[in-house]
Amino acid sequence: MSAEAYLAIVTETIGRVAADQRENVARAADLITASLRADGVVHAFGTGHSEALAMEVAGRAGGLVPTNRIALRDLVLHGGEPADVLGPKLEREPAVAHRLYELAPVRPQDVFVLASNSGVNGAMVEFAAIVKERGHGLVAITSVQHSARMTSRHPSGRKLADFADVVLDNGAPYGDATLPLPGGGAVGAVSSITAALLAQQIVAEVVARLLAAGEQPPVYLSANITGGDEHNAELEARYAGRIRRGS
Repeated sequence: MSAEAYLAIVTETIGRVAADQRENVARAADLITASLRADGVVHAFGTGHSEALAMEVAGRAGGLVPTNRIALRDLVLHGGEPADVLGPKLEREPAVAHRLYELAPVRPQDVFVLASNSGVNGAMVEFAAIVKERGHGLVAITSVQHSARMTSRHPSGRKLADFADVVLDNGAPYGDATLPLPGGGAVGAVSSITAALLAQQIVAEVVARLLAAGEQPPVYLSANITGGDEHNAELEARYAGRIRRGS
């Protein structure tokens, strides 16, 4: 049980995910590039710690500008629901997915990246079903091992991966944590790290495709460097009303 032991596991997991998911990263990049060329936006949604993945995709330095982050708190911030509607088990409620989709500034050509380590909670599974019913492309980031050992919490019995055009395995073990404790349980979760890796690899591949075609990628500069605000505001103006920031 040490920082070095955790680093060794993380390093091994990153290498394995990078190797095993290379083709799926390319497929995800193809899907997103096609959407962007059709004037689409990438919508990212995750609940719990998977919300970190949505933040990795939408609105950060070095990332794509035409991206929008969806979160359960949109029900309050944009939907007028009372704050007490939010709670740790809200992600298990399928019905909230319909309201979240309605509140999102979605167009037909948009694509979605959905993250859930377990891939079984009702809101996420229902949201994935809605995305596919509406004809959008869907990239799912999940733990294949963890999801396989879980029973779906959605009435259909289906899981996030069942709806995706591309499934990216974050390589996390069942339970996510990696260093076992003597009395049971474990510490040292890895899913946030590997999901961030996959997200950044996808962005790099999308940008590579746009550059290869002679197109200028719409990429954020850090807001904390000279000229960053001006650069970003100019690009964001192209997607006014379609991307949300600051929530």
